[in-house]
Amino acid sequence: MRGPLDDVVVLDLSRALAGPHAAMMMGDLGARVIKVEAPGHGDDTRGWGPPFVGEAGQREATYFLSANRNKESITLDLKDTDDKDVLLRLVDRADVLIENFRTGVLDRLGLGIDDLQARNPRLVVLSITGFGHDGPEGGRSGYDQIAQGEAGLMSLTGSGPGDPQRVGTPIADLLAGMYGAYGVLAALHERDRTGRGTVVRTSLLSAVVGVHGFQGTRWTVAGEVGRAQGNHHPSISPYGLFRCADGTVQIAVGSEGLWRRFCAAFDISPDLEGMATNPERAANREKVVELVEALFAPWPAEELLAKLADAGVPAGKVRSLDEVYAWEQTASQGLLVDVDHSTLGHLTLPGPPLRFFTDGAEVTPTDHAAPPTLDQHGPRLRTWVAEQSLNPEQNGD
Repeated sequence: MRGPLDDVVVLDLSRALAGPHAAMMMGDLGARVIKVEAPGHGDDTRGWGPPFVGEAGQREATYFLSANRNKESITLDLKDTDDKDVLLRLVDRADVLIENFRTGVLDRLGLGIDDLQARNPRLVVLSITGFGHDGPEGGRSGYDQIAQGEAGLMSLTGSGPGDPQRVGTPIADLLAGMYGAYGVLAALHERDRTGRGTVVRTSLLSAVVGVHGFQGTRWTVAGEVGRAQGNHHPSISPYGLFRCADGTVQIAVGSEGLWRRFCAAFDISPDLEGMATNPERAANREKVVELVEALFAPWPAEELLAKLADAGVPAGKVRSLDEVYAWEQTASQGLLVDVDHSTLGHLTLPGPPLRFFTDGAEVTPTDHAAPPTLDQHGPRLRTWVAEQSLNPEQNGD
């Protein structure tokens, strides 16, 4: 597969989601990603189901399939001398190593990061933990929902302050992977100048705090603690989910110009008492919601969305996932990819969210590989590292 990173070799020692997601992002961009898994059971997510798909003896968890496209798989027992030697030979050829072991585990295995970088000074290491590598709780293990709660996200999500809710996807893991991949690309760029690799660290805690956005400065600057308040924005009004004749629609009136357009579309004054400016509307949110839902009450959702579109007011529906993946706009953005799995056959997977253009022509990588079965590429990779050791100048397959 060709892509911007097709000269990069990534060694993925991580399990579950944050590290594998970072590695998959680099694989999507053309990097050769070698996934190292424990013999017998492999990545934890191979057992995270239902749902599972496939015949008995060849079942695959859809969870694993979500985070491991564009990778090769080899099983290595890192406590076994011969397997550890294979790993070290892979380290010799790698540009990036990704790990999310608990702090100190690699050192106890004789694979400390300092030792690995002494062996390969150009190696960039991405290390992901739950709550950070140091600090008073640096050794704490982290799982997504725990991190969502500890990092404040659940306190901002839900119908109200007494109803904390997790985000419906493992967002702490996914964000940590995204931040990690972003850090690796910066480290590779720096290596071009210095000739040496660096260590990139992030955590689930860091990733969630990193996206607090205005809710963070709301506290650090203004001294206000944000709380969950359902489907309406705390600082912009009207902005949220509103009932109509046969369901709901969402609107985002993010400027005074949009407010005036909205009012004109429904024949109301933009200078109603307590609603003339956004700060007034935010302070009187309940009255604004009541007004908007009264205006929307006669309208079926599809007709209402058409009316709002004609008025130039941003609006949308709430789609179920099957509707999202059936939507022509989703397909048009390359967000579905077709792959051939070695045991499951043809699969359609959610695709990478980036597109690339050169001189007006799209050059986005489109030839993707299916997530691997356990140790699918083990024999080939063992042969490859042996050949590399005999001929250090050789590169590639």
